[in-house]
Amino acid sequence: MSKADDKQTLLEVKDLSVGYEGHPIAEHLNFTVKEGDYLCIVGENGSGKTTLMKTLLNLTKPVSGTINKSEALGIGGIGYLPQQTEVQRDFPCTVKEVVLSGCIMRAGRRPFFSREEKQLAETNMERMDILPLADRCYRELSGGQQQRVLLARALCATRKLLLLDEPVAGLDPKVTAELYRMIDSLHKDGITIIMVSHDIAAALQYATHILHVGNRMFFGTRGEYRSSKIGQLFLAQEGREG
Repeated sequence: MSKADDKQTLLEVKDLSVGYEGHPIAEHLNFTVKEGDYLCIVGENGSGKTTLMKTLLNLTKPVSGTINKSEALGIGGIGYLPQQTEVQRDFPCTVKEVVLSGCIMRAGRRPFFSREEKQLAETNMERMDILPLADRCYRELSGGQQQRVLLARALCATRKLLLLDEPVAGLDPKVTAELYRMIDSLHKDGITIIMVSHDIAAALQYATHILHVGNRMFFGTRGEYRSSKIGQLFLAQEGREG
């Protein structure tokens, strides 16, 4: 038995179709996510990548199919970094308040955060190198700083799995490289990553597995994707557009 076989399965998706109001965007998705995986979801614009992410989080109901989640993904199991809207970027709270909001599920019905939750927020701010910004207003930060704040918030919600939807969108190349390194460091520390990305080069650099969503579907390892027909076609297309 290989080491990969020994890993706990966190998510198992079977014949899943996702969309809105019963109308599918992406159909017949089959894949598994095991502890320690780094899965990048790639594909053409409008292929259903973000809809899939929301469906995995129970924010959108599946059109059909099943998503089986490990019991390990209970409270404190999943952290989510969504695409930001302009309104969210202008949020008038301190960095500390934004990060602490990631502990809401842990707090349950308590109207306050515990000492342990406040310490967790501080630890994750330090982990993302934003502790000196704790009392700054979130909307005054740069785009890269805001993404690190949101990563720290997501880390307060999880010990197992991070779901990241286009985390580097709109960032300059230097900040993008720094954020990718931070995410890779989290993965090396044992956190499982699922990331939607348009950056196929980064996906092939960091991911252990690739899920290609679109007219043709693919799920497999990074190496298998690189040598597959769909992978070669998509890479050639991205190369022409880049």
